[in-house]
Amino acid sequence: MRKIDKAVADAYFRARTTLVVICLILGGIASFGVVAFAEALSGFTIMGMPAHYYMGAQGAVVTFVVLLFANAIISDKIDKKFGIDEDHNTRVSAGKVLDH
Repeated sequence: MRKIDKAVADAYFRARTTLVVICLILGGIASFGVVAFAEALSGFTIMGMPAHYYMGAQGAVVTFVVLLFANAIISDKIDKKFGIDEDHNTRVSAGKVLDH
């Protein structure tokens, strides 16, 4: 496995950390924000249900699943940007990596 320059590694870590923080904030808003503003959201309906009830029953779960897929896609893009993508590395048993 090739060595990565410290500045590049720091930028990579910063990008990944920013992504995780954004996902955590969006997840927190989807779960706790709906509860905090349930009374205000009760005036809106989603698919015939009050918005706060829908988000508690299904919306938060759907939001987390969408966040998981978005995290995976964006993480792959970040990995490719910094040259850490799986297309250039072949995994071998015991976690060893061979460069092409």
